[in-house]
Amino acid sequence: MVKFRVEVLFKLRWAFVGLIVLLLFAADGYAHAVAEGDKGYIQEISGVHLMPFIYLGAKHMFTGYDHILFLLGVIFFLYKLKDIGIYVSLFAIGHSVTMLAGVYFGTNINSYLIDAIIGFSVVYKALDNIGAFQRWFGVQPNTKIATLAFGLLHGFGLATKIQEYEISRDGLIPNMLAFNVGVEIGQLLALAAILIVMGYWRRTDSFLKHAYTANVLMMIAGFMLVGYQLTGYFAA
Repeated sequence: MVKFRVEVLFKLRWAFVGLIVLLLFAADGYAHAVAEGDKGYIQEISGVHLMPFIYLGAKHMFTGYDHILFLLGVIFFLYKLKDIGIYVSLFAIGHSVTMLAGVYFGTNINSYLIDAIIGFSVVYKALDNIGAFQRWFGVQPNTKIATLAFGLLHGFGLATKIQEYEISRDGLIPNMLAFNVGVEIGQLLALAAILIVMGYWRRTDSFLKHAYTANVLMMIAGFMLVGYQLTGYFAA
């Protein structure tokens, strides 16, 4: 029984590392992307369509690898559910406010630049997790304020992308609220899966041994996203 448990924990650890690697190679292609089929649907419909927009919001979260990477960084060293709830709520509030306000008021930011900043948020959180700011500058940024601020930026990224598809003003507010509900549902499901894997991994001695490596991989993924978006910006 003990041997079986050790084998399971070993596999879970490498499954977690595999998730980081997958996000590392996928992050530059799908951050805040909306599938072509969904694009056509958004452009054609008008009026209130709550369930389809809830679905689209949840789908976005599962293809929004920048969201998942950032949330992974945020909860990486959080052990209490209360603390996880506080930080995830701060991120959700920030994300919701700017996504809804951005679409409603037509606030538009260059999609390449905002996605580059979002990629930087992943780099920032990975550096924070490995204690880089304390070692380099002797200060520790306020993690709650940073989480809320980056949540606001993530929301602007999505708002900018949605506006590119000229969504109908008819039923805009209910549809965007439904979309946001879907995003939060997807976020909770993704977070639950990450916490299950990390919960087992944290019970092993290998967690602290490989935590640094995992955060370095997250940082590299963030840099890849930044580089990809800046290349698109200057090429465009």
